[in-house]
This record gives sequence, C-alpha cells and structure tokens, in this order.
Amino acid sequence: MRKTLVQRRQVLTALAAMPLVTAPFVRRAHAAEFNFKIAHPLAATHPTNLRLQEAADKIRKDTDGKVELRIFPNGQLGGEVDLLNQVRAGAVEGYVIGGLVVSSVVPAAALDGTGFAFSDASKVWPAVDGKLGDYIRSALMSANLYATRTVWDLGFREITTSVKPIKTVDDVSGLKIRVPGAAAYTGLFKALGAAPTSIQFNEVYPALQTKVVDAQENPLGLIVTSKFYEVQKYCSLSNHIWQGNWVLFNGRVWKSLPANLQEIVETRLNDAGRAQRKDLADLDQSFRDTMTKGGIQFNDSDAASFRSKLKTAGYYADVRKAFGDQAFALLEDAAGSSLG
Repeated sequence: MRKTLVQRRQVLTALAAMPLVTAPFVRRAHAAEFNFKIAHPLAATHPTNLRLQEAADKIRKDTDGKVELRIFPNGQLGGEVDLLNQVRAGAVEGYVIGGLVVSSVVPAAALDGTGFAFSDASKVWPAVDGKLGDYIRSALMSANLYATRTVWDLGFREITTSVKPIKTVDDVSGLKIRVPGAAAYTGLFKALGAAPTSIQFNEVYPALQTKVVDAQENPLGLIVTSKFYEVQKYCSLSNHIWQGNWVLFNGRVWKSLPANLQEIVETRLNDAGRAQRKDLADLDQSFRDTMTKGGIQFNDSDAASFRSKLKTAGYYADVRKAFGDQAFALLEDAAGSSLG
C-alpha cells in the first residue's frame, strides 16, 4: 500500500513538472458575435422548424461560430401581434410569419393573401418569386423589416369544423370560426358572411375543444402538427387563401451583420426555404392520411360560390382600393385572371 502511494506521488510530481504541451489542442467554446433569436408560431415537428434548425446549424458552421440563430417554435416568445412588435423594436431579432399577420403594420404584405386569388401552387411560386414578391419585400423593408429572398410555404388554408362540412358559401353563414389577429382574415370571413373571432394561435386547440368557436382555418400541415384534427370532424378543401411565410429580421439588426455574413445567412435560409417547399408538397398526402385516421371527413368546396359572394360584397373592390391599381394589377397578373 505504502509503495503504491509513493508511486502515485512520483507520477503526480512528474506531471506537474511537465510543460502544458496539450494546451494548444484544447478547443474552447466562444460566444457568437451575433446571436439572433428567431421566433415562429409553428410546432417543433413542422417542416418549417426542422429546416430552420438545419439552416441555423449550417450558418453556425459556415461562419465559424460567429453567427448563431436560436430557433423558438410554438409561439414561445409571445403571440403573433406581440412578436411582430418585438421584432420591429429589436427585442427579438427575427420572425418567421405570414404576410397577413404582418399586414397590421405593412398593409402590402397582405396582397398575396387575397381571398381565392390563386387556384393552385403553379400560380403561386412564379408570383412570390417574381414581381409580386419583390413588391411586397420592398414594402417590408420600408418598415424596417428585412425579408430574405425565398418565401417559405405554409400552404393553402382549408376550413375545419366540428358542426358541418363547408360545401358552398352558404355553409359559412354565421359560422363561429377562429382566424388570426389580422384585419385581412376577419375582413375576408365577414365578407363571406361568417362570424370570425381572432384567437392567439397557442389558444386555438382549447378554444375548439371547449366550443368557444366551431371552426378554424389553416393549411393541412399546421392542422396536423398542431393536432387540431383531434377536436374537429370535417375538413373542407376550400383553398381560400394561399399563405407563405416570410423570414423577417429587424432591419437595424440585419445591417449590423458584415456583408460576408449576410451572404451566408441569406444563402442558407434561402436553401432551407426551397427544401421546405418540397417537404410540404411531399407530405401533403400523409397529412390527409393522418387526419382521416383521426376521424376527419374531407370534402371539396365550390370556390365559384365563394368568389361570387366576395364580388357581390365588394371585397375585391376594397382590395383594389386598399392596395392601389398598380399593386392590384400585379396580383391579377400573377393570378392569371380578373378578380373583379
């Protein structure tokens, strides 16, 4: 025992006398020079969140740790309107959100969310990747919101209810339906004759469960990842609004990034956005299968009856008046038809 203790002392003494030759090989963690919080309201399992996290990992690597994007899903940092205000003030650096929510401060952001403007995705991408997207992006930048080039997909919004299928516009008359807190949503459903109620996204599930509202409207991917189908019975494929998500940064925060880092962040987020578009397209049938297994009954809706109601109610005339002839012409050109 005594011999062992002596040997241990000899070894420790020898180690203490050695130069610290291993020090250069120790890799110390350094805090990022630019640490940005990126918020969004979607579930952690939604393809948007998964691709954002993937982009964040690549950005950290490509910038040698200089830029770190911390992703906060599920509305963790606040409700939609509150978060938009936080981003504008710089308290939260980035936000991934649809234009209709942003339209409360940038009206032009609601342009591509005009009711029943797009018939299918083949019309959407040339529009948001082209002149219509450029027009909206310019308006966002004028409000101190930098938008990356690629608009992420959220999908066409569909109506789910617990009371009845929505086959024609008459079926939404008086329907208590939850919509996001933006005038563009409430204006559309009021014009259709429904009774829209604005409820924060993280409160939608209990509101449906307790019958505060009988219906809600969202893309299929969001309905599945947020499990709204558990407390609904019907899903009517109305395609009433296509919605994309803008990746927004506070303008001052974006300008604080050196140009070479801006390029890396922009490139990686755009790459992730294009991959996310494909993710949602590939997952469409699986979303339907999940909802069907959960007891949801699907039906098609008569889009023509909805458009007719909107024209009679003066909805499209109001859209033209709100955005101006130039912007409305861009929308009609992108949609490939006259909206009236």
